[in-house]
Amino acid sequence: MTATKIVYRFTFARSVEQEDVQAAIVLALFGVESLHGRARIRLDAAHHFDFSQRACVIDASNEVGVDLSRLFTGFLLREIGDDGFQVERIEKDAVKKSSVSHVGFNSVTKPGGAA
Repeated sequence: MTATKIVYRFTFARSVEQEDVQAAIVLALFGVESLHGRARIRLDAAHHFDFSQRACVIDASNEVGVDLSRLFTGFLLREIGDDGFQVERIEKDAVKKSSVSHVGFNSVTKPGGAA
């Protein structure tokens, strides 16, 4: 089974201070935590911030990531303005894997190793 993985890649102008971007992501995480709870943030708010590349990527494949992306964008617009960053939506097909394998659940091993 395949599912579409959506990520948002934010890139920042040279004039943007790292602290401003970090403050925006922290505020966005607080907002998303208020909406979805701490456990959902730990599980579903996947993001990566690399200021050496002047970039931040947020996985928006679930509602937590979508809300994080929206809040982060809003805080960036307010703090650094339209010209301070660009955002790109990237979609990829991802193979969805089952976390549980059902193979062998009904097998019985007899003495001597025979099934």
